[in-house]
Amino acid sequence: MFSLNKLSPTITDMIRFDHSHVMVTFHQYTRDKSPSVKKALAETICDALEIHATLEEEIFYPAMRPKAHDRKVMDKSEPEHDEMRRVIAELRRTDPASPRHDELVFELMRDVVHHVADEETVLLPEAEQTLGKDQLSELGARMTKRRMQLVGPKAGKLAANHVRGFSGSTAAVVVGLASALFAARAFTRRSA
Repeated sequence: MFSLNKLSPTITDMIRFDHSHVMVTFHQYTRDKSPSVKKALAETICDALEIHATLEEEIFYPAMRPKAHDRKVMDKSEPEHDEMRRVIAELRRTDPASPRHDELVFELMRDVVHHVADEETVLLPEAEQTLGKDQLSELGARMTKRRMQLVGPKAGKLAANHVRGFSGSTAAVVVGLASALFAARAFTRRSA
């Protein structure tokens, strides 16, 4: 019987990919960009982070909570998401031509870098040690399905902001290639 779980990347690979995607987008944001490009990049970042946080809270954290050895990192993850959402709300209300817009993007980036470091050095390795490969793949399949539900209503907005924010940028090519390589790697690993 064919199973999507065998084709899906593991949840830990998906989380790492999300982290990489948002970091590439952060690095495209500079003070000297036009307000329309800043707004597009900020919206891309905000949407990606909101979707990612929802996926972690609904799927990854519940699976890890009973198995986590480092309670400190686990316990502060959702409050960090809440703080991120607070900054995102203010960022969306702020004019992209304002210096405050830049400050908020950089504050958000600092918060995300710290959060990503904790997840990638503590939670993800722990998940890979404590959850079996089948469970990691099953959680990855669930995350993929839920991501499609969350992205669907925003697909047009996400695509437009990506094109506007990354136009003329080699980072757009890098993100596109990374997506293709990630999918191919996940498929190859599952087929083996």
